[in-house]
Amino acid sequence: MKNSIELTAEYKEVKGKSNVVVALLKRSETSVIVATLVLFIVFAIGSSSFLSSYNLFNVFRTTSLYMFVALGQAIVLVIGGMNLSLGAIGGLSVVTAGVAMDTWGLPWWMGVILAIIVGAIAGFINGIFIVRLKLNSFVVTLATSFIFTGLVFGISKGYPYTGIPKGFTLMGRDGFLGIPYLFWLMIVTLIVLWYVFKYTVIGRQILATGGNIVAARYSGIKTDRIVLLGNVLSGVFAAVAGLLWISRMGSATPATGSDWMIISFAVAVIGGTALSGGAISAIGLGTAALMIALINNGLIMLGANVYFEQSFLGVIIMLAVLAESFRMKLHSSRKR
Repeated sequence: MKNSIELTAEYKEVKGKSNVVVALLKRSETSVIVATLVLFIVFAIGSSSFLSSYNLFNVFRTTSLYMFVALGQAIVLVIGGMNLSLGAIGGLSVVTAGVAMDTWGLPWWMGVILAIIVGAIAGFINGIFIVRLKLNSFVVTLATSFIFTGLVFGISKGYPYTGIPKGFTLMGRDGFLGIPYLFWLMIVTLIVLWYVFKYTVIGRQILATGGNIVAARYSGIKTDRIVLLGNVLSGVFAAVAGLLWISRMGSATPATGSDWMIISFAVAVIGGTALSGGAISAIGLGTAALMIALINNGLIMLGANVYFEQSFLGVIIMLAVLAESFRMKLHSSRKR
């Protein structure tokens, strides 16, 4: 028979393993990582060409674009808001870059700077209405989405700008070690994002503001500035996403951003960004972007009807919200 010391050791080992499992379940990105792995395996088995270098290159490139789109939404979700004008800001930045490079003949780097400035100004306009007039972010960004969209098509007349310098398209079309430059840029961005929210004061202030804005204000955090900063960053990320889209497509199309709404919310929410604010996951965002890109690519590879893609995404968002609700209840019950 085993003595008491051996039994105690076995009990501690089992308890330690259970604690590891519980710790993993507590993490918001666990479910999306598992789901992404399952999807990858299913599509790899279902299509012989899925694992080809050409196809994986496209998947990783699409993943990167989706992540930057979602980052513009996640940065306002984390402070307890939302940005319905994200796609319109992206389109406005794209048209700005197109006018600068094509119509005005400016160097591509000047077009990039102008586009980012326009994105920041658009985000600032959203933020100033929300902060100064104490308006709901849903109402403000819904209104500005129409304003910005009107500017996009009023300036461009609906025509694309095709005179984009080839040097600018290298980022969106080429790669290093068989991996797109866009994907490397995504990895670096996610590392910076993780560091900011984990180790910097401004990152913790953003999380605190989103978690409980009243408590954050009483603790000395200038919450209005944080909300304004979040909206400005949302505009900047929308502009960056638009610029990367130009680099990928080789032209500045006014319609860019028209389908970003569901992408931005899907990747952000599935990736563990709390709709109520106060939580964001760099790993979750990257994995969720890969998951959506896999669904988009996998449906095509399997010969499925791609017109049902948004239905799939809607179901996945609902499942992600349910999984997050279950995870939070589990976490609360263990606390009690």
